[in-house]
Amino acid sequence: MKGVLLVNLGSPESPTQKDVKPYLDEFLMDKYVIDVPYLLRALLVRGIILRKRPKESAHAYAKIWWDEGSPLVVLSERMQKKVQPLVNVPVALAMRYGTMTIEKGLQELHEKGVTEVLLFPLYPQYAMASTLTILVKAEEIRKKKFPQMTFTDVPAFYNKPDYIRNLADSIQKHLSGFQYDHLLFSYHGIPERHIRKTDVTKSHCKIDGSCCRTPSPAHDFCYRYQCYETTKQVIKLLGLPEDKYSLTFQSRLAGDKWLEPYTDIEIDKMPAKGIKNLAVVTPAFVSDCLETLEEIAMRAKEDFEKNGGENFLAIPCLNDDQKWCRTVSSWINDWAE
Repeated sequence: MKGVLLVNLGSPESPTQKDVKPYLDEFLMDKYVIDVPYLLRALLVRGIILRKRPKESAHAYAKIWWDEGSPLVVLSERMQKKVQPLVNVPVALAMRYGTMTIEKGLQELHEKGVTEVLLFPLYPQYAMASTLTILVKAEEIRKKKFPQMTFTDVPAFYNKPDYIRNLADSIQKHLSGFQYDHLLFSYHGIPERHIRKTDVTKSHCKIDGSCCRTPSPAHDFCYRYQCYETTKQVIKLLGLPEDKYSLTFQSRLAGDKWLEPYTDIEIDKMPAKGIKNLAVVTPAFVSDCLETLEEIAMRAKEDFEKNGGENFLAIPCLNDDQKWCRTVSSWINDWAE
């Protein structure tokens, strides 16, 4: 019997330091997120970051928290509930971090008699800190707890025509009536070394601008290339000229070289360049979360206005959009046939 496990990032149980700290510990101690030797990672995370970050993060989560709970979890659940009636196989939901574990999701499918699982990381672009860590964790659990199961994973869907159409339609819908000067595509940042580590050729990714324009097998696992390709294909559908949009990377940690240009720095400079009305879309996510609702819709908006900006629009993620849910269900049905 076949079944599907949708997997998103995760969330603390509540916007309190008590719950945020163990969540951040699990997340940041993941060797695919902070990819340094264990002792150094423990020193950085438990000796430095977790002394200050839980209080700051709890405050940020409190600003976006809904009555129903974490927006990321609530929106993911809404999506799952809309997808399930459109398919003929069980669809479970799990998170990579937090209490909605991958093991619980697989257990739910196991109890329904599922032996063939479609692992569906809810990330359009491939990255070791998102897609890979889900696949590795799921395989570890399968070997220990569900050896009778087999997995098929959904590859990065950054360039699938129906996803691109859904994203373009959503952007167009939310831009309706908003007289914008510029559309910014803000993707989650990652350290540059992650790009090199996922380069299957071990030589192609130079991160110099030219490598992303040169065909290579490395592109199947190159986060930077896939972000630019998503933007390129959406822009083609929207028919925007080059001077009307740009691409940046957000949410970096200090101390490393991360993908550039940086969202916060670029947004701060825009009003001085004559961009007074700015729209921002965040296509590294399919569900709104801390990085979209607090970092972009609140903090970036505030900074933009402080620097002379006038109107700021944060375009929601696809979330539980009906067209997007139909697209996901069609991919599931194609696999399940």
